[in-house]
Amino acid sequence: MSPSAAQISLKDLIEYLARALVDHPDEVVVTEISGEQTIVLELKVAKDDLGKVIGKQGRTVKAMRALLSAASAKLRKRADLEILE
Repeated sequence: MSPSAAQISLKDLIEYLARALVDHPDEVVVTEISGEQTIVLELKVAKDDLGKVIGKQGRTVKAMRALLSAASAKLRKRADLEILE
């Protein structure tokens, strides 16, 4: 990817993925808490959509965390995704 290519933030990445999964995309809220070496992203969705974001046996959220981990490695930071109820 060239340096001039558009960069997407980790927050935008998670927000995009979550909005694509849920029935109420307008209720998706992602909060970013940045530290020196870590970034914590808190994801809040409508109560009805919680199962869609987590997925069967947590597979969907596990995949989202894997994408987040790969994207954050490029920034040389550790990122964690927390789902709030």
